[in-house]
Amino acid sequence: MTVLVRSASLTKYLGIARGAGLDPVRMVARAGLDQACLYTPDLRIPEQRLAEVLEASARETGCHSLGLMVGESWRLSDFGPVSLLLQHQPTLREALAEIERYRHWLSDSISILVTEHPGVAVLHVTLQTGRQQPGRQAMELTVAALHSLIRAILGESWMPHSVHFAHAAPADLRIHRRLFGPRLEFGSDFDGLVLASGDLDRVNPLADASLAGYARGFLDLQPGAGKPSIAADVRRTLTQLLPRGRGAVEQVAQSLGTSPRTLQRQLEQDGLTFSALVNEVRRELAQRHLQDPRRPLAQVATLLGFSEPSAFSRWFAAQFGKSPTRWRQDGA
Repeated sequence: MTVLVRSASLTKYLGIARGAGLDPVRMVARAGLDQACLYTPDLRIPEQRLAEVLEASARETGCHSLGLMVGESWRLSDFGPVSLLLQHQPTLREALAEIERYRHWLSDSISILVTEHPGVAVLHVTLQTGRQQPGRQAMELTVAALHSLIRAILGESWMPHSVHFAHAAPADLRIHRRLFGPRLEFGSDFDGLVLASGDLDRVNPLADASLAGYARGFLDLQPGAGKPSIAADVRRTLTQLLPRGRGAVEQVAQSLGTSPRTLQRQLEQDGLTFSALVNEVRRELAQRHLQDPRRPLAQVATLLGFSEPSAFSRWFAAQFGKSPTRWRQDGA
């Protein structure tokens, strides 16, 4: 299934590209996109094409923070029809919940999982792309846009506790530090932001319950973008939960607000099984993580939800016909 996103990122890209000396019309045409996506934020375009534009632009300019700059330029209004609803949420926690609820208006690709720990909250960002690696540009754009959203709600002086990326650090970190501050971690086991725990429930003084209700009613009455299938929801949730050892059907069903029996029945209606989707997601994640030579096999096993590296190795050999060590050596 083609993963679709709003073209809003390319309307922001337009100015960044021109400032970097690129011809944005030429760049989107090379990726097979119509130039209308540079001027119309609510078109639905393939995520793969957006990633191609960003990666090609970074290569041509030598600016490996180009996606980050696009995300930095995002404002609350760039969230389109959901913007009014987000603006008038009483807390960041509730704004994040609304993003998840109306995610189909924004992107089939992006998911944000909130986990809470003593003193801090972690926003885990995952991208469903169909590629083995989502790519530096797409991920940095997404994390930067989320950072911009939080500052719109909590105030321009807000700064994260720390910012994490799974990919390696670029040679030049000036733009990252300008946006996020000094507490950056690359080669992390997740992509996302760490906040002070109190940030989630800090009161938004601009929130207006009446306007939030109006916005929600408007969204609910619109046909909007097509909601993803139950299989897409399960894949997305598994990608979030497996690295935390929570890939059982009961845990996935709870995260989706349904029961295990109902979830399995919905999948059966589409000719699918939960175990097959777990396997599919594990295959994708295994190839993604093994491409990073810095990750030891024990860590990859954990990120795929295996309690023991030996269990991961047996599963991998059954799936790919070779051990994970050999797969990595072969550069498969």
